[in-house]
Amino acid sequence: MAYFDAASSAPLHPVARQALLAALDEGWADPARLYREGRRARLLLDAARETAAEAVGCRPDELTFTTSGTQAVHTGIAGALTGRRRTGRHLIVSAVEHSCVLHAADAHEAGGGTVTRVRVDRTGRADAAAYAEALRPDTALACLQSANHEVGTEQPVTEVAEVCRAARVPLLVDAAQSLGWGPVEGSWSLLTASAHKWGGPPGVGLLVVRKGVRFAVPGPTDDRESGRQPGFENIPAIVAAAASLRAVRAEAAAESARLRDLTERIRTRVPQLVPDVEVVGHPGHRLPGIVTFSCLYVDGEALLHALDGEGFSVSSGSSCTSSTLTPSHVLKAMGVLSEGNVRVSLPPGTPEEDVERFLSVLPGAVASVREHLDAPAVRAEAAAPAEERVVDALGKRCPLPVIELAKIIDEVPVGGTVRVLADDEAARLDIPAWCEMRGQEYVGEEPAEVGSAYVVRRV
Repeated sequence: MAYFDAASSAPLHPVARQALLAALDEGWADPARLYREGRRARLLLDAARETAAEAVGCRPDELTFTTSGTQAVHTGIAGALTGRRRTGRHLIVSAVEHSCVLHAADAHEAGGGTVTRVRVDRTGRADAAAYAEALRPDTALACLQSANHEVGTEQPVTEVAEVCRAARVPLLVDAAQSLGWGPVEGSWSLLTASAHKWGGPPGVGLLVVRKGVRFAVPGPTDDRESGRQPGFENIPAIVAAAASLRAVRAEAAAESARLRDLTERIRTRVPQLVPDVEVVGHPGHRLPGIVTFSCLYVDGEALLHALDGEGFSVSSGSSCTSSTLTPSHVLKAMGVLSEGNVRVSLPPGTPEEDVERFLSVLPGAVASVREHLDAPAVRAEAAAPAEERVVDALGKRCPLPVIELAKIIDEVPVGGTVRVLADDEAARLDIPAWCEMRGQEYVGEEPAEVGSAYVVRRV
């Protein structure tokens, strides 16, 4: 088996395993106690905090250990908004933030606050000018991820941080995907991260609040972790998280270059090996180990199962892998194809031969899924010209509405239109993306008795 889903959770680093086992023997006592066992636990906790702070580039007393990256995000956003409530209740986030950030934004909005969701371009990258435009006198906090979790696109954190600093608005950076590769540059105010993303154990997150940032955790506080994280510290896991962060940073330069070569190979060869594929994400500003592509006329869940059967564990942002049958919010915000989406995220140490084997089995897996779905590999004979054809795809789920459109488009005379009736939410994203890939004109969406009508003009 080849594990290609490190962006979800990286395998436990050997250093993390060693540190965890050692700390289980030494770090079980209460670090708040003054007896010998407590002092020993306190030394381990303080050393881990100093190690993590050095990797982040902050003071140790600015760093809090939390129970997860999600908890760090929720505490960071709530604490900053509460601390700056006199300024206002306006929050800025990008449209491609991790769901934990967007859920916090939704909760803030439901509680009477206001939220601006900054758009991104087709590569998934936000723009500092858009953040500057979104700033208002009542803006309490802005959020921006350091790099996207689904497509690997790196964000202009330094530029956005400077815009926010000039407006005296704190910027919270979700650095979960990037911290293992290096510190986040720029004058950010708050930072969050999650240990299992860099090869540490799950259940450990980081929250950094710079000195001078107004911060007040809502609700009851605890005596531990500066009052920002209640409960007894999991010292063995914290020690392992800090040790693994230091270890992956020592390996980052060499491993980053190697993984960039491997993902560039995938980005280049997949469109050559598989027809009708769109590689998404920024070609240059991206993390070393992530490459994402979408395949036309493919059910994402079926493709993932086919690749799993060949020995590859990958993930997908496709609507077809979601229990809600809605497109990934990241792919939707980018305006790219969502069907048949595959995210390959290589963990450090991935051998070259595993990548070559993946490239060798992918074409067959895609072809098998397309054949099962009766995708338009061979065009039907042209029917009599008509000004408009109607495709009834009501009740059909991704990628079937696009498949039905592709089957009929060659039967339509140049200048004629196809009206696709569909009630699948993914069609709103996938049909325009198909038109861009195939060089056809997307006229727009119109209301229908059931679902919507998507109008395409043959070019």
